[in-house]
Amino acid sequence: MSALYAVGKFAISPLSRLLWRPKVSGLDNVPTTGPAILASNHQSVIDSVLMGALMPRNVYFLAKDEYFVGPGVKGAVMRNVMFGLNQIPVDRSGGRASLMALDAALPVLRDGHVLGIFPEGTRSPDGRLYRGRPGVAKLALDAPAPIIPIGILNTEKIQPIGASVPRLGPTVEVRVGEPLDLSQWQGGEIDSRGLRELTLKLMNAIQQLTGQEYVTRYAPKRPDQIAATNGTATPAE
Repeated sequence: MSALYAVGKFAISPLSRLLWRPKVSGLDNVPTTGPAILASNHQSVIDSVLMGALMPRNVYFLAKDEYFVGPGVKGAVMRNVMFGLNQIPVDRSGGRASLMALDAALPVLRDGHVLGIFPEGTRSPDGRLYRGRPGVAKLALDAPAPIIPIGILNTEKIQPIGASVPRLGPTVEVRVGEPLDLSQWQGGEIDSRGLRELTLKLMNAIQQLTGQEYVTRYAPKRPDQIAATNGTATPAE
């Protein structure tokens, strides 16, 4: 654990418990050693903060590579901060670059660490649970690593899309499900159909934890994300 991550977790964990009184269940489903993928629904920018603060192990997350390539002293400081907070740089500009982005997490998993990820790929615009992207399933099989479904409730009430400051008051709930049985897809090459089947199993497990209405299409991109793909802005996440 880096010193920066240790300090951040030491400060944020009790603060989050004080501000939002999170109810956490199923922590014993997170393996105490070895690689694991924590796959959660995504309704607020603070979801990753809570996962990092409340999980019993240190959690790595994917972050857009713009944070790691800034020039000068400011860029160097930001780069060191991001690495110190267990952030993994990935190219999220779209196309093939986005398809290859998850490969950046493979070394982290193969070193026995925990990765936090949001299969929907972006925050839900309306509180529903959207179709998961198959990269998470491929990552789990390539590593290999177990997938732990996680359901986070009420964070959209704390910091909805467009809000810059978190609100006080709403109680957060984090439900950690049992690891998925991946045996059906292990031991050989897996095609796109198999990845879709495993992804659907994961999203069904998350839906069981959250009770969200499930949508069979991908979550729509927000205007800022569309502009970022066109090279005219920076994606918010």
